[in-house]
Amino acid sequence: MARHIYRCPMRWSDMDAFGHVNNVVFLTYLEEARIDFMFRLAPGNGSPSFAGGSVVARHEIDYKLPLVHRHEPVIIESWVTKINAASLTIAYEVKDTEGAARVYVRASTVVVPYDLSAERPRRITAEEKSFLQRYLDDAGEGVLVG
Repeated sequence: MARHIYRCPMRWSDMDAFGHVNNVVFLTYLEEARIDFMFRLAPGNGSPSFAGGSVVARHEIDYKLPLVHRHEPVIIESWVTKINAASLTIAYEVKDTEGAARVYVRASTVVVPYDLSAERPRRITAEEKSFLQRYLDDAGEGVLVG
């Protein structure tokens, strides 16, 4: 199973009054990683996959360690844990470095492909499913475990 690696820059404004990255900022980090992951299939090769839109149906986040500002980006590893006919679940770990044991956040997001013009959910295409399966960990490894 492959993991998508996103190097997320940190901003001074990400910190809260207690000197660590605010909990809601992690949603923005996850969004940046998810968009980088999902849209790698679409724009570059002319594929319409995922370009039509998607919506988040659910987020689940476990905060493991406080993260303070630094100049180096944090690493967000993401992978797919579930593919249904009209939704997928992406899992994440926010870390110091690629493959590192120090994990700040473990999270998951349920994403629903969405037809923006028709204003309704749509099914995952065969092309999208083929792309997602390269990142599939159907054993659930690393997903929101204590």
